[in-house]
Amino acid sequence: MIDLGIQFDLSARLIVASLLGLAVGFEREIHGHPAGLRTHMLVALGSGLFTVLSAQGFGQAGASNVTIDPTRIAAQIVSGIGFLGAGAILKDGIVIRGLTTAASLWAVAAVGMAAGAAEYVIAVVATVVILVSLWPINVLSERLHGTVQPELQLRLELERIDVLGQVTAILREHKLEIGEIATNRHGRNAYRVDLTLRGRSPAAIAGALEVIATVDGVDILSTSHAD
Repeated sequence: MIDLGIQFDLSARLIVASLLGLAVGFEREIHGHPAGLRTHMLVALGSGLFTVLSAQGFGQAGASNVTIDPTRIAAQIVSGIGFLGAGAILKDGIVIRGLTTAASLWAVAAVGMAAGAAEYVIAVVATVVILVSLWPINVLSERLHGTVQPELQLRLELERIDVLGQVTAILREHKLEIGEIATNRHGRNAYRVDLTLRGRSPAAIAGALEVIATVDGVDILSTSHAD
């Protein structure tokens, strides 16, 4: 006989888990990260569902003379979510992106587990802390890194020297400081340009390089940190 009261309670847990995951995913989505609304929502929902099934479904379905550990399935979420988080980590030149998003997926999985266990206060508090770490703390982190960010040496090859103006405009749009610029012509329609840059965050540098790579007549030859 299905107990509708229990079913509604378990369904409410899944809804809470999904909404909390959605809140974290919203922050990732508006900042253009690879895992956004749907990914975080599904991670939280899946973690909550596994927790509910582990504690309620399989625990009740077992034989009376068999000892069942209700946390066995939920324990696998901690290790299993690592594979999903690894997919969010990308190496873009010298910059590694997605570490924070991978960590947020891991944390959201824990939020889903808390909601699945009906620990609503803990789940909400954890969600708030996650959002604070992703937004206000990120702003503080960027400001701190801005004072110690090492210089970056960027080497480009241009078909036309006038394209350099477009490149410098892109760098300024991404709030990168331009230090020295050295140009050298080494063939017909071939100019080599070395720029010294400084940025507040690796994400700003990576974003600028992505845009520069789309400019016609510009090839990024190398990027390296200055000694």
